[in-house]
Amino acid sequence: MRYFFYLSYRLFDGISSWRKQRFTPAGLLVLTVLVISSALGMNPWRSTVYQVFALAVPLLLVALLFSLFFRVRITVQRRLPKFALAGEPLTYALWLYNHSARQQRGLFLSEQFGDPRPTYDEFLQTREPEEESRNAWDRWTMVYRWMWLVAQHRQAKGKEQALPNLPPHGREQVRVEILPLHRGYLELTGIILSRPDPFGLFKGCRFFPCYQRVLVLPKRYRLPEVDLPGSRRHQPGGVALASSVGNSDEFVSLRDYRSGDPLRRIHWKSWAKTGRLIVKNYQDEFFVRHGLVLDTFQEQAYSQTFEEAVSLAASFVSTVETQESLLDLMFVGNRAYCFSSGRGVSHTDSMMEVLACVQPCHDRPFSELSSLLTSHASRVSGCICILLAWDKERQEMVRMLRGVGVPLKVIVVTEQVEAVGGAGPMQDEPENFHVLAADKMEEGVTGL
Repeated sequence: MRYFFYLSYRLFDGISSWRKQRFTPAGLLVLTVLVISSALGMNPWRSTVYQVFALAVPLLLVALLFSLFFRVRITVQRRLPKFALAGEPLTYALWLYNHSARQQRGLFLSEQFGDPRPTYDEFLQTREPEEESRNAWDRWTMVYRWMWLVAQHRQAKGKEQALPNLPPHGREQVRVEILPLHRGYLELTGIILSRPDPFGLFKGCRFFPCYQRVLVLPKRYRLPEVDLPGSRRHQPGGVALASSVGNSDEFVSLRDYRSGDPLRRIHWKSWAKTGRLIVKNYQDEFFVRHGLVLDTFQEQAYSQTFEEAVSLAASFVSTVETQESLLDLMFVGNRAYCFSSGRGVSHTDSMMEVLACVQPCHDRPFSELSSLLTSHASRVSGCICILLAWDKERQEMVRMLRGVGVPLKVIVVTEQVEAVGGAGPMQDEPENFHVLAADKMEEGVTGL
């Protein structure tokens, strides 16, 4: 029965998309009139509604026949930016090349994205967040689950737009605007060119494949000036600026060569001048190194709380100045990760790319995040912890970090603020403990 529901919903969505793509608003009106008149005019001796039916049928048939002869010879080329931002319009240039000897008029263009319909396994295994509150009939038919999954898989929205006249064997540039809905990779599979029939009821369509994709970064909030905890700390071996060089320390002076000094530290210009081996002398660096901890542990495949936590982390990444400091992003996915940016190690764009693709962790214990933080605690000047709950495991992790002297700013993102309770190990620093409601993030971040 579940497979029957899945096929029915998939077929219905396919027919609905085809209807919206092919029929103009006037065509939908004629189609509605056709259906109603066919039901009311079944007895021609008692009603004259059948005359409306007799008029609507030939109109739609002529429109359908016109669409069969729609042909265009066009190639398409896009120029996409490197990144887009979720919830913000994305505008880019698109070139259309007309290869025919006729001028093309009255064309409409629409972008095509990946199929938003879920697979059968996703339909069975992924639950809607509010499914438990549905009645028995809705849970059995799973119609709301289907609609929620389609909404989560729909990558972007775009409007159909009219094109200028395309000259024979010429090209035209148009500006296209779409709205990315979710973070991650947005797939643009191609475009559809259409032209309505002379009556303006039905459109002939042709699909032109042009696959490209663009990375959609998480949405960001405007954060107030945040006073991050911590001070400069000793970094053993300096910062690894390049894998081919190794550890890079701060240059101090020149000195005579000693047995065992690496050859890459020889100062060749001084050797040429003095005839003695001179090497560059370095010392370890001291600088600020902040940690940004993202809690990825949740049971659901998707939740607004997790998405808002990722957006908050992205806001900190784009706000924290890393020209003279390092920022370490730490989280657990299929394994424990630690990504660094700042001081020539990596640009913040790289960290934003990581956040755009991060997914919840379902099959690993929370202790892996605690172990990751334990190994990095001696190097960080302070930590910003973005958590999805405030249970015993997370409180114990915070207590451990404070025990080794790491200054903390703890932010709990949750759907139910009242369920968090007290500040626990952060009760002596209430200014560094914040609880934010997932549905009121815009208001909550102003108090950080």
